[in-house]
Amino acid sequence: MSGRPKRPAARLLVTDPVGRLLLFRFTPPDRPAFWCTPGGAVDPGESFEAAARRELREETGLERDPGPCIAVRHVHFVSLEGVHVDAEERYFALRVDDCRIDTAGHTALEQRMMRSHRWWTPQALAAQSEPWFPVDLISLWQGLIAEQSAS
Repeated sequence: MSGRPKRPAARLLVTDPVGRLLLFRFTPPDRPAFWCTPGGAVDPGESFEAAARRELREETGLERDPGPCIAVRHVHFVSLEGVHVDAEERYFALRVDDCRIDTAGHTALEQRMMRSHRWWTPQALAAQSEPWFPVDLISLWQGLIAEQSAS
């Protein structure tokens, strides 16, 4: 047991009609900038699905069901607040028709740290130099693209 706080989290793979993935660029002052999917901590008493729905609304302005859970990850990371945590992250997948993002629901911390967003292709993400999380995001995403293409 690590003694680090446990942090259940819901994260979202949000794709547009052509399969591009929405990522936010985080710019914490204590480490290099990085890209990450929308999502965040599960509140006490909240289900992972409810957290995914809430985070989607808060971070993108989209009012949608989060889609199916497609992956579970157990990771250690340093939160934006600088706390080392052990996280159980559940990833939900949904496709949206409208690529407009409304960040009015961002918290003060998110407004400071999440400076931009972008819809990425796998090739463009792999070709750029900043890190992204989770580290196996591209393989997870390509599996999702293959599954969506088959259905």
